[in-house]
This record gives sequence, C-alpha cells and structure tokens, in this order.
Amino acid sequence: MTKGLTVATAEHIRVPETLLKKRKDQERIASEKAAALVEKRKAVKKTRRVIFKRAEAYVREYIAAERQEVRARRQAKAKGNYYVPAQPTLAFVIRIKGINHIPPKPRKILQLLRLIQINNGVFVRLTKATKQMLQLVTPYVAYGKPNLKSVHELIYKRGYAKVNNQRIPINDNSIIEKHLGTYGIICIEDLVHEIYTVGPNFKQANNFLWPFKLSNPNGGWSTRKFRHYVEGGDFGDREDKINELIRKMN
Repeated sequence: MTKGLTVATAEHIRVPETLLKKRKDQERIASEKAAALVEKRKAVKKTRRVIFKRAEAYVREYIAAERQEVRARRQAKAKGNYYVPAQPTLAFVIRIKGINHIPPKPRKILQLLRLIQINNGVFVRLTKATKQMLQLVTPYVAYGKPNLKSVHELIYKRGYAKVNNQRIPINDNSIIEKHLGTYGIICIEDLVHEIYTVGPNFKQANNFLWPFKLSNPNGGWSTRKFRHYVEGGDFGDREDKINELIRKMN
C-alpha cells in the first residue's frame, strides 16, 4: 500500500515553473543560435563569392595597365620618340636613421609620417606638400615608387591593422570589413588595390595599416649611410630601385 502511494505521488510531482521557464529560454536561445549560424554561413559564402569576383577584376585591371604601358613604349619607339611615364603618385618611405642630431622640423615631419623607429616603413600619397616634406627628411629616409609585387608582399607578410591604437594582425577579412566596409573595402585584395592605385579612400586605408616594421636588409646597410643614394649611399629617392631594398628588408 505504501509502495503504491509512493509511486502515485512521484507521478504527480509538478516541475517548478522557474525550471520550465529556464528550459524554454535555453531552447529558444539554442534555436536562435542555430538560425544565426545558418545566416552567418550564408553571408560568408556570399562574401567569398564577391571577394573572388573582385580579385579577378583586379587581376584583369593590373594586366591591362601593364599591357598599356608596354604598348605606349613600343609606339613611342616605333615613331622615334621617347616614352615618358606618368609621375608616380605613391611612394614607400623607410626610416634608416635614429633620433640623434635631428633638427626639430625634420623630427616633427617623421612623426607626422608615422616613422617613429628605424626600419619603419609607410605608404605616402605623393602630392606637392608630401614631396616637400620628403625633401626635408631626405637625409633620414629611403623612398621610391613601389610596384604591385612590393605592395602585395608588404601587406600580406608585414601588414598589421591599427584598431583602437592597438597593433592587430590581419588574419581575417572580417577585421578589414568591420573597419573599412563603409568605404567599400571588405578584404585584403581591396586593401592592396586601394593602396596601389591610390584610390579615393587611400587615406582611410593607409591609416588603417600600422607602420610596417621591417628587418635590417640582408647584408646590412652600406658603409656610406650618410651619403645620398645617387652618390653610392643609402638615403634619398631610389625611384623604382626601392623594390630591391623592400625585398631585402621584408
């Protein structure tokens, strides 16, 4: 009799309302998470498709520009003229000297260019103002026109993002999309294209990049570090020869 009563009592025990509510909340949260995960996967798949198409378009653009350059040179040569390429709009600047014996004005310019340490490198849009700034700091920097390969390798190998004044590795396109998505830059290929072509959002893209921390060049600096490059030294404008230095320091 007692046993039957115990079983009947156990069957009629009611689950507390708070526990039922908690279970329902957990089920709802799990369902929302599953739905959000599905939507996220769809969005990632769609974004990848867009990134792939953009990368293809950029490759076609680079190839077309290179072919146009070759065509212009051949036409000029065929007519007995000289081909003069357009003035560069992009420079890569590397600081090669320390802080000793630097006058206040060049020191301030180096700070404005974000060249705080030796072997720091930054991209600079070449304008009348920036050219004058580079002239004032020429004895302390090496600079020149980077090619597509240099820009690509610098951003892929040495690229770090500046997020809340912190140096964050660019290991995911979501970091770029989060901070530059409003400018139409959602992946690293967009970033490379914006820098290399000096696009309309170059300033935002360049400020997003932390100054590049490069190594000492293979074989070290020359013994004529205090001479201009055209005199056999290291500092000053190297034009397209800056790419050789980037390879040695990257």
